[in-house]
Amino acid sequence: MNAFTFERSSRPTDAASAVAARPGAMFLAGGTTLVDLMKVDVLTPDTVVDVRHLGLSSIDVSEGSITVGAAVTNSQLAWHPAVRDRFPVLSQAILSGATTQIRNMATVAGNILQRTRCCYFRDVHASCNRRQPGSGCDALDGFNRSHAVLGVSDHCLATHPSDMCVALAVLDAEVHTLRADRTTRSIPFGELHKAPGDTPQVEVALAHGELITHVVISHLAAARRSHYLKVRDRASYEFALASAAVVLDLDGNTIRGARLGLGGVATTPWRAVEAEHILTGRKRLTTRSATQPRSRWRERSHGNTTTSRSSWRSAPSCARSPPREMRTNEHRNPR
Repeated sequence: MNAFTFERSSRPTDAASAVAARPGAMFLAGGTTLVDLMKVDVLTPDTVVDVRHLGLSSIDVSEGSITVGAAVTNSQLAWHPAVRDRFPVLSQAILSGATTQIRNMATVAGNILQRTRCCYFRDVHASCNRRQPGSGCDALDGFNRSHAVLGVSDHCLATHPSDMCVALAVLDAEVHTLRADRTTRSIPFGELHKAPGDTPQVEVALAHGELITHVVISHLAAARRSHYLKVRDRASYEFALASAAVVLDLDGNTIRGARLGLGGVATTPWRAVEAEHILTGRKRLTTRSATQPRSRWRERSHGNTTTSRSSWRSAPSCARSPPREMRTNEHRNPR
């Protein structure tokens, strides 16, 4: 790890100005991604600005929306009663990732901006266009089992790693930011992350020094009927091989509207818009018929799969009740 200067700002405008003024500066929140990458010299900031104490750690609930501060931890958001009631897909997505300890540290903004888990990106001896533009992409002809098949280019096929972002994509969240000149803007979630194209080093539509302040999730009645399903190599502490966030608006057994997000298979949190159109107007499967394809899949595989049986059911089981250490007033109603 290279030497760096640590700074702590007291106001969001000061933090944005401090980073914008230095090309080598970065924001530090929970540090669950940044510190890891600094340890292996993938990221080498000369200045780190702490943004955990800027008053951006509240969850404000109204009839029309939920406003989530950038410094709210993943645990706080996942276990908040309003989130679990209105947006179960979001709670399930968050709880399907990482561990309790990491979720207690990781922040909402940090999760949104986390970097790819591509092994070539995280190896300074490998060629990676995201880390060093123009150096090439070793994943193209290397180990690519966990890499993307959607949104790829000849320059990069690294998968976006976040579970939470897949849920936020189907919920049409809005990300609010503050720039060094004190101007603010709102970015639709679907426009925040950038596919690699010819510039894989440009991962998000944020200027240097632009600080995420909060995320707004507008009320969506259909989101109460939502679910996050994640398939992975093991039942916990593992990134998705494939995942889906689904919101259904039903009229009896007819799908009046559908929202479908895909994770683990794309370079960005992916909205499967064509699949949404196909589902609209169709009849939903009954509980009995919905289980039959899964059973036939297990029979054909003869038990030789890359996922454990428990991984099919990991999302709903982890959303039943919070661990003992999370049952505090702070996490039930963080302010």
